[in-house]
Amino acid sequence: MASDIEVIRDPAKMRARAEALRRDGQRIGVVPTMGYLHEGHLSLLRLARRQCDVLVVTIFVNPTQFGPNEDLARYPRDEQGDLDKARQCGADIGFCPDVGSMYPAGYQTYVTVEEIAQPLCGAVRPGHFRGVATVVTKLFHTTLPHVAVFGQKDYQQLALLRRMCVDLDFGVELIGAPIVREPDGLALSSRNVYLSEPERAQAVCLWQGLTAARQRFDSGVRQVGTLLETARTAIDAAALARTEYVELRDAETLEEIVGDVDRPAVLAAAVRIGTTRLIDNTLLTP
Repeated sequence: MASDIEVIRDPAKMRARAEALRRDGQRIGVVPTMGYLHEGHLSLLRLARRQCDVLVVTIFVNPTQFGPNEDLARYPRDEQGDLDKARQCGADIGFCPDVGSMYPAGYQTYVTVEEIAQPLCGAVRPGHFRGVATVVTKLFHTTLPHVAVFGQKDYQQLALLRRMCVDLDFGVELIGAPIVREPDGLALSSRNVYLSEPERAQAVCLWQGLTAARQRFDSGVRQVGTLLETARTAIDAAALARTEYVELRDAETLEEIVGDVDRPAVLAAAVRIGTTRLIDNTLLTP
């Protein structure tokens, strides 16, 4: 039950707790989340639990990664339910700061990762990855983890954070966890709750498009244009879907691949179904 989880709200107290754990030789794992935990988040917690002695889940809806017209105010929240679920997955500490403690008056320092933040979601959500990099930096400085687990559904975020950890010498091992899906293939997301019944029925078009392209890749097709057209055709067949992007990128650098897929690649897509923005991806390895 959540009564068994240690809840810390003050960043200074969290850091002091983490420092004490490290002095005692404990290996700390952290799973950063914005709450409203679903089975995808719980899979991250279970994976992290196997990698550490003390598991910290962070629950913080980070305002700096939302644009001015995005869904910060209505983003779903259920802290008590989140703590219950996290405890059942083996979390020892819930770090649940408020906005004022994370971004005190006069706050003006941000972390920017350059090229890898520019394409895909970075192109349509300006400032988003600056907010992500900043809050994860702060969470790492506060929880002092040896290992952190992130989901591969947010593939660009994972690639960006790996780059940041190398560039800034964090010494944190980042583990990417597989995407968890509904039976029909839709990737689990806290934002799926926004979908109406007709929208939910068509949201699966995203995975159908990626799957169609991957099947052609597995059959030997390597031409980027053909693979992208295959994915887009399947996605565009859904009347309610408005495609933001479908792109093939280098799996590590996220540089655009042209011609043929000749190295590990990520096929990534984003669509809007009604007012809900959904992202998904699949890896293609020659």
